[in-house]
Amino acid sequence: MNEKFKLEKLNDNINVCISKEHRFGTDAFLLANFANPRKKDLVCDLGTGCGIIPMIMSKENKPHKVYGVDIQGQAIEQFKLSIENSTLDNEVIPKLCDLKELSNMEFGQFDLVTCNPPYKANNAGILSELTAEQIARHEVLCVIDDVCKAAKKLLKYGGRLCICQRPERLADVITAMKLNDIEPKLLRFVSKTPEQAPWLFLIEGKKSSKPFMKVMPNLYIYDGEEYTSEMQSIYGK
Repeated sequence: MNEKFKLEKLNDNINVCISKEHRFGTDAFLLANFANPRKKDLVCDLGTGCGIIPMIMSKENKPHKVYGVDIQGQAIEQFKLSIENSTLDNEVIPKLCDLKELSNMEFGQFDLVTCNPPYKANNAGILSELTAEQIARHEVLCVIDDVCKAAKKLLKYGGRLCICQRPERLADVITAMKLNDIEPKLLRFVSKTPEQAPWLFLIEGKKSSKPFMKVMPNLYIYDGEEYTSEMQSIYGK
């Protein structure tokens, strides 16, 4: 294995290949848990990076088949190494392509699309030095509307799109969903503690659904210095 890559163990069967350019954080676990795929689902994770969300899904709910799409060659290389170094009961498929094109993907067939998109709008904030970090953190190669357009193509009628984002982008995400016939149905804010403002939100939209959105109780990460019981469950501890 390339010396700049390292395997991070999720459990006895699942290992994820990480690097300085493509790694993962708490938000990936939160999104995979929130999306809650069914065993029969056909799933696509857009901007998959090292493939962490498909690998978490394989560890937990084991949907029928999960595609992980990314435009960056190294990300897909790491994703393939993750699969090679894991024992999977379901089919996990890395795909190197631009989510704005989705070449050779079956449109209108997917039950669930997930995306942990760039959090910062293009030209917002200080760009990181690494190109991979720019792509992951800033909307330099795709914007939230591109994600929702891709989901619209992939999803079957009633299929779900699940996204995590920073609270300041909530209006942008809801607008992009609605413009692409994806109706926001479920919203949950995430705070580190009950005293702190949310740092993330999780949102689910359904293709061609009627308007009605439920706001769930906040999810809290910490209880004092320890993880909350819900967070321990999400991490599988």
